[in-house]
Amino acid sequence: MSGPDGFGQLLRAEWTKLRTVRGWVVGLIAAALVILLMGLFAAAASNFSCSGPDGGPCAGSTPPTGPGGEPVIDNFSFAHQAFTGDGSITARVTSLTAVSASDGQAPVEDTQPWTKGGIIIKASTTPGSPYAALMLTGGHGVRLQHNFTGDVAGTLRATSSWLRLTRSGDTITGHESPDGATWHLVGAVTLAGLPSTVRAGLFATSPHHEVITESFASASGESYPTRATAEFDRIELQGSWPDRKWVGDDVGGLGGPRSGPVGFEETADGVTVSGSGNIAPVVAGRGGLGKTVEGRLVGAFAGLIAVIVVAATFMTSEYRRGLIRTSLSASPRRGRVLAAKSVVIAGVTFVTALAAALITVPLVRAVEVDKGFFLFTVPTATELRVIVGTAALLAVAAVLSLAVGTVLRRSAGAVTVVIVAIVLPYILAIASVLPTGPSDWLLRVTPAAAFAVQQSLPEYQQVTANYAPADGYFPLSPLGGFAVLCGYTAVALGVAFYVLRRRDA
Repeated sequence: MSGPDGFGQLLRAEWTKLRTVRGWVVGLIAAALVILLMGLFAAAASNFSCSGPDGGPCAGSTPPTGPGGEPVIDNFSFAHQAFTGDGSITARVTSLTAVSASDGQAPVEDTQPWTKGGIIIKASTTPGSPYAALMLTGGHGVRLQHNFTGDVAGTLRATSSWLRLTRSGDTITGHESPDGATWHLVGAVTLAGLPSTVRAGLFATSPHHEVITESFASASGESYPTRATAEFDRIELQGSWPDRKWVGDDVGGLGGPRSGPVGFEETADGVTVSGSGNIAPVVAGRGGLGKTVEGRLVGAFAGLIAVIVVAATFMTSEYRRGLIRTSLSASPRRGRVLAAKSVVIAGVTFVTALAAALITVPLVRAVEVDKGFFLFTVPTATELRVIVGTAALLAVAAVLSLAVGTVLRRSAGAVTVVIVAIVLPYILAIASVLPTGPSDWLLRVTPAAAFAVQQSLPEYQQVTANYAPADGYFPLSPLGGFAVLCGYTAVALGVAFYVLRRRDA
């Protein structure tokens, strides 16, 4: 390894070439600056305003946060009582329906798949507080949900079901029954720090009816509220329930406690609850006020273009200037030359992009906070994966560009091929130029799939949403998408190695 053909010597030689050519150094610095400046510009140019009646502040401009720090929707009608210590609540849902609640139109039946009616134990009526709920849904049967992100499916799909929640300390256990005699365990959840006295009872809620129509280069949506009505009987309370009467609340609404027919009504057989909204995490989407980690790295695709140019010319300039003969004479083992160039361009690109991302993310976050946007919080490991993954994406793309440059020997051709393979599909998908179906297809089969490493938010099965690339949701997992780019790069390197060995310099 210490001779003139040693790999260490080759690495030093290629590193010297890269750092002594001003254009390549400027190109890499430009890539880092583009990532930073585009992120700052996007944050600085984003604004939102919200005003209520007579110019006063309006409610709901910033959503509440759940126990995990995530922004949530916590709007439902709640017939509840104080519940102290251990015990249980049992009720039969005899009916669950929903109607449209659009202004100026007569209500029509409009039960959504995630229309919900059931029983709930909640730390308080404060939106975002911890809870566990066992419910019948409009299209997904019985579900046990807790703290907005947890969702466990039951087995019953009937339109009438018996439900039971049992509290033992911080543990809430849900059971379902088709007849009130035979009970099946749905699941058990832990609500850390649950106070001794909580609010528990019956609830109903139904999300907006949303229809998104997509066509080439455009998308339009229609959304209007729906209102659920859930009827309960056979209500049985075990343990300490000191109130001994139901109180009504529109949790997350503007009104205070109510016991009239709007929120709930006691009947001869039981209780009827009617409400709108949802109990779920907020999903990122176009036009939303929330900001994500990957949104702060919006300039990565533009920085990638600069990296592609530098990496391609890192090889093609050798052919243009005739230096490839010198390089191959100094190291007759041609595969080593290609490997050394790949390691150098990948390593330098990774370090440059990583530094840019590490600087960009906190700076852009500070601007977003200063402008009053709410932020989608993610675990530190997820944020690091987005940052490191973005740097790795640019590094592997640089190697792909180098390999294509080796095969084509022309800078313009190599740059064009790689941009068309990576950047163009990404722009077509993210800019909503194509409908979701074709966008998903592009981000599965092209190297642009690697941008999935930037997705920080999960798709929630209990929330109906578009989950399109334009909203930051990719069809492949982060690792799966990155593997697609690595696969293309491996093939391109194999072809480049074959061509370099078989073709005259």
